Amino acid sequence: MTLWTDLAGTAYEISYDPVGGVRTRVLRAGSGEHVVLLHGTSGHLEAFVRNVPALAEKFTVHALDMLGHGYTDSPGGDLRIPRYVRHVLDYLDARGIERAHLIGESLGGWVSGRLAADHPDRVGRLILVAAGGTVANPEVMDRIRTSTRAAVTSDDRGLTRDRLELLMYDKENVSDELVDVRHAIYHRPEFVANIDKLLCLQELDKRTEDLLSAEQLARIHAPTLIVWGAQNPFGNVPEAQRMHESIAGSSLEIFGECGHWPQHEHADQFNDLARAFLS
Repeated sequence: MTLWTDLAGTAYEISYDPVGGVRTRVLRAGSGEHVVLLHGTSGHLEAFVRNVPALAEKFTVHALDMLGHGYTDSPGGDLRIPRYVRHVLDYLDARGIERAHLIGESLGGWVSGRLAADHPDRVGRLILVAAGGTVANPEVMDRIRTSTRAAVTSDDRGLTRDRLELLMYDKENVSDELVDVRHAIYHRPEFVANIDKLLCLQELDKRTEDLLSAEQLARIHAPTLIVWGAQNPFGNVPEAQRMHESIAGSSLEIFGECGHWPQHEHADQFNDLARAFLS
């Protein structure tokens, strides 16, 4: 199955919007209440191609390339959590969206959680998918940093495949086309030049400063669903359980035989769950 097949039958547009002075790539589809999709570290909006059609049946979907990621420009300097949050808020403001539901995966979940804690009036419901940002594990940070830099600084497509396969329980979910998409992004001159600024949250001091604290998590009052893979290589199940305990009234769903991309590996299960929760 290809990305084109995933999106076939769904009317969508991809645009490059000026957002806070930054050229930002966005995929939009559907109608109804607004849902913003935010991907993970070094990722891009294609992380959600298996979810856009199902969500667009009920909602207006906005899948963003986050600041300095995909085909969105980088404004320069370290990409820290407050800057990502500001970029999402600038996008909502530019589109005249007062409040949106957020679905954030990995880094996108970290940003979504921080936005919900600091700007509760802008968030309807919140889905945190294998969300990062509550712990600083040097082993995991090094794995992310070294695997990403290796794929970006070498033309070897196999290293890009290796980086994507890290995310999956079943490596068959990494298609040749997905590798091609990410390899092309990784080798954009702008992306290569920016890679260390993009990976700055894998540095212990900067990550620790930006972590979602228990106090911040407790300030999340949006109805929250946490989705986690039982075999998530970047965070074990107790990490998800602690997040669940810190966010009052939240729900936790653990997907079996699943890595760091539940929305992709178990798309049908995720889509049913997400649509019911957001509705």
